[in-house]
Amino acid sequence: MQYFASLLVLPDDFNLARLCERILEMNKRSIVVIGGGPAGMMAAIRAGQLTQERASLAETTPLIDVVLIEKNLALGKKLLLTGKCRCNLTNACDIETLLGKFHKNGRFLRTALNTFSNTDLMQFFEGRGLPLKVERQSRVFPATDMSLSVLEVLKKELAVNRVRIVYNAQLKDILVEDNQIKGVLLKEQAGSQQRVGDRVVTQASSLSIISHEEERVGDREQLLTAPYQEAGLTKILCDRIILATGGISYGWTGSTGDGLKIAQRLGHRIIPLRAGLVPLRIKGHYPKLLEGLTLKNIQLVFRCGKQQVTSEVGELLFTDFGISGPLILSLSGQIVDWLDADKKDKAVLVSIDLKPGMSHEQLDARFLREFNANPKKSIRSILKFFLPQRMVDVFMEIAGILQDKQANQINRDERYRLAALFKGLQLEVIGTLPVEQAMITQGGVSLKDINPRTMESCIISGLYFAGEIMDVDADTGGFNLQASFSTGYLAGESAALDE
Repeated sequence: MQYFASLLVLPDDFNLARLCERILEMNKRSIVVIGGGPAGMMAAIRAGQLTQERASLAETTPLIDVVLIEKNLALGKKLLLTGKCRCNLTNACDIETLLGKFHKNGRFLRTALNTFSNTDLMQFFEGRGLPLKVERQSRVFPATDMSLSVLEVLKKELAVNRVRIVYNAQLKDILVEDNQIKGVLLKEQAGSQQRVGDRVVTQASSLSIISHEEERVGDREQLLTAPYQEAGLTKILCDRIILATGGISYGWTGSTGDGLKIAQRLGHRIIPLRAGLVPLRIKGHYPKLLEGLTLKNIQLVFRCGKQQVTSEVGELLFTDFGISGPLILSLSGQIVDWLDADKKDKAVLVSIDLKPGMSHEQLDARFLREFNANPKKSIRSILKFFLPQRMVDVFMEIAGILQDKQANQINRDERYRLAALFKGLQLEVIGTLPVEQAMITQGGVSLKDINPRTMESCIISGLYFAGEIMDVDADTGGFNLQASFSTGYLAGESAALDE
């Protein structure tokens, strides 16, 4: 039942038995990519490119079919959410800096990034008509400020490279014999709808399949039913699979860990899954009082016992449960590790430096000048020139200073406490949002079980990995998407060149 991998434009008198006969006659090999996110789409595109190039040089039809399996009714559901729906698709830093953002696992990505670098990725999109722009901290976005623009380029490239897409299909298992890939088992998403051209209809017993020719002539689709003998499953025979099913964060987009469970069953080690790029929960009632307030040009210092990590200067956002924002997300991975470690007797603390450009002594001198110049003003009124208005009362409560106290009544110790708070407003971190609500998943398939030069499994021949399913994660700033695109590209290339 390999017809999915060789679906052609079908005549009106289509007959499933005849189609299966034609596929057996063609005797094609197949590469199946599972997961229609950035890694999966890029893997399918690169595999499709190489099969088309080979066919063109030999002046024959392609001998390998590339099939992309997507769980949802559309591709790139999670991609559309990235960068606040603007899609921070990469970072324009140099390769060594980029590798460093992946901390201890950066070395694993060297071949992938050398094969398809951030410069290559930028040229990929710009060469296909999508202008890009570089913003602060070298973050790269489409000039349209729309993640949909990125997705449209990828979808068009899938069509150009004659990749066949199966929608609404959930991976149920991978078929292996003698440690060699033999196929996949799929099941239609229960009770869901199907795409037929630009319409959505209810379809109870068939997967939605689109071939490259149909896509090029108007996105016409055929719905076929071919249940496997067991439990209504559909089998696709193939000898190479690229597993790009992601982690478990934002599960409603389709990332529910299906691929991880199957990889583990096949013998791969799974590094425990944890939240990455995730807001932090803070002890006490202060975050709730400051909910929605953004602090700009501040710096953070996290401490746990003797361990310490310092952020760059940037922004912080108070939420009803704690703190978020770019600085928090970038460092949250390390904080999660501290929280998960066996250090229950050691609190995780964060100090907010509200004036990183001034020393404690400079701040104290500044306060002294202001107090001497305005002796009859309340300290509350003076602090409004230094702090957002919503923060003044909270700040004075923490400092233990009465709000109606006048400047000329502030003694040296109180002034010192104010300066110390500006340089280190301390809060206790007690947790994070759950991994399902994190932007990315830390952990995944152990890199010890994957060949970094090809992305192929060290355990199962013909099985490749790409993207967030692997134990690879980085700071915010476009680095994680770059890793997905690069590993997807290398996996697609390796699978297509594997003889």
